[in-house]
Amino acid sequence: MAAPRNLTVDAGVRLSRDEESAAVAAKEDDSPTGKKPKFERFPLTRWELASAIGVFLIFSAGLFCIYSTMPSAEYGKLKLPRTVSDLRMLKDHLASYSNDYPAQFILGYCSTYIFMQTFMIPGTIFMSLLAGALFGVVKGLFLVVFNATAGACSCFFLSKLIGRPLVSWLWPEKLRFFQAEIAKRREKLLNYMLFLRVTPTLPNLFINLASPIVDIPFHVFFLATLLGLIPAAYITVRAGLALGDLKSVKDLYDFKTLFVLFLIGSLIIFPTILKRKRIYE
Repeated sequence: MAAPRNLTVDAGVRLSRDEESAAVAAKEDDSPTGKKPKFERFPLTRWELASAIGVFLIFSAGLFCIYSTMPSAEYGKLKLPRTVSDLRMLKDHLASYSNDYPAQFILGYCSTYIFMQTFMIPGTIFMSLLAGALFGVVKGLFLVVFNATAGACSCFFLSKLIGRPLVSWLWPEKLRFFQAEIAKRREKLLNYMLFLRVTPTLPNLFINLASPIVDIPFHVFFLATLLGLIPAAYITVRAGLALGDLKSVKDLYDFKTLFVLFLIGSLIIFPTILKRKRIYE
């Protein structure tokens, strides 16, 4: 009579071991180092990838056409700056060109800025500094805000087309947090979006890509971008007037500057906080 009992015990032990193995395997699959299916490693479908490449080629062809109609220049000296010293050299090369061909230069500048902003190419902050160095505060501020807003809107619609799987794959936790915050502030959404644009709470790249995914209306996105980028753009353009005193891009946003930006953002979002407090009371 002892044999059936032993068989039952052995079966129970084997069952518990199988459950533990399954739990370990599931844990490994969920971990960042665990193997992931192919579609998780590259979230875009063939159609989405083809659409992204097609849009990029169309923008690239337009940019090439604009460059080909511009007066000749020493293109060997022209490159996207990556440091402040590169920007100083580029400014010296472009100063006379922008004076001789102002309309063509502005067209090329705007096209390049919008292209970089649309496809999330790093370096737009150097383009903003360049605007201040070449055009002064008023004209430079207008150009930077216009180009940054146009590029952000292009990025918004590009993300609306193919961005959902990519953003969910790259920033799943940040996207869930952003969606929850948007859901809580639907009635005063413009104030909250202005706060995000004025302050460095969330990267502008993430805001551009995630906004259509969390159902932010385009008119709210447009107004918040147009108005919210003005303070930071003013700081950058004004710094472009004194490139010789600027050692690094990090010097643009010191403690004092960040404090001013957060103060402006707090004043913008204060009506939302006050309304929520009244609701709870």
